[in-house]
Amino acid sequence: MSAPPDPTDAASPPVLERAATRLRLVGTAALAGALVAAVWLVARLVVGDFSASVETTFAVGSLAFGFGLLGWSGAVALGRGIESMQAHLDTGTGWTEADARRAMARVLGFGLGVMLGATAVGSVASVFAAVA
Repeated sequence: MSAPPDPTDAASPPVLERAATRLRLVGTAALAGALVAAVWLVARLVVGDFSASVETTFAVGSLAFGFGLLGWSGAVALGRGIESMQAHLDTGTGWTEADARRAMARVLGFGLGVMLGATAVGSVASVFAAVA
């Protein structure tokens, strides 16, 4: 079981480097979510009921965001206990708190991206509809 890096430890990476890593982790997932939402909504714009699709897409994104937030907080709260239990039981699953936090941060970022993508595409479409 490993402890999180001590900010006063000389061997730990600088704060800006850690922040950049975390921003890249969530940012790439958010970008992927925004692209998925945009492609989905543009396809729905061509096919049919667009306003309901924007609302549904936003709701699905908020569901993923909430699941990621809940999973991340659960990994933070219970992660070391679960790691200790697995070490004690010698399960050998390889599950770690850090991996769980990283996975949930990606889910959270993807949900955020879907929500932002749905909002952006819905706003652009409504502006174009108002002009036309």
